[in-house]
Amino acid sequence: MKTILVASSKGGAGKTTIATHLAAQAALSGKRTVLVDADPQRSSTRWAERRAGLDSAVLPVDGSKAERGWQRALPENTQVVVIDGAAGAMAHELMPFLERADAVLVPVLPSTLDIEATVPFLDSLAKLARVRRGQLPVGLVGNKLRPWTNASQQALELWRQWPYPVVAQLRDSQAYSVLVGLGKSLFDYHSAQVREHQDDWQPLLRWLKK
Repeated sequence: MKTILVASSKGGAGKTTIATHLAAQAALSGKRTVLVDADPQRSSTRWAERRAGLDSAVLPVDGSKAERGWQRALPENTQVVVIDGAAGAMAHELMPFLERADAVLVPVLPSTLDIEATVPFLDSLAKLARVRRGQLPVGLVGNKLRPWTNASQQALELWRQWPYPVVAQLRDSQAYSVLVGLGKSLFDYHSAQVREHQDDWQPLLRWLKK
């Protein structure tokens, strides 16, 4: 069972968008997928409920209450678990998920305020023994990027100096909020325009397979 935690200490960084897209991609590839929603806003749960009628449905599990109750709710044949962590949570608050995670993804936005807000969270991850020993890989996901702007380029330069790799660069697009509202993802479509956005995800999907 592959378990991926998507977490950020900064609200609005794109945590739910990344979690739902990863869950959709896994389900579309034929894997039995569970989406654990640890965020009180329940956005991931609503997305999964809208998707319930599709062949590539994703099972939502409540991860916001009992510390480990979500583990008991996982079907025995689950192959992929994607966890949408609570917004604003630091590493010590995410321990029930970090203990089971095979990888952690941290979305970061290209603004000074968002970058500064993310640093303490990354510092809290760095204190974990599994992270220090390289047993729990942490990857940065640059989100809402506009590659043609100085702000995005400068943010990328800064992130590359951090101790965690930038595993994806997702461009800014209204499509994400629309698709999440429909219970869909970019991976549900096959037009040429959508494929450009899907290409942004390929480095991340390759990194998760390592």
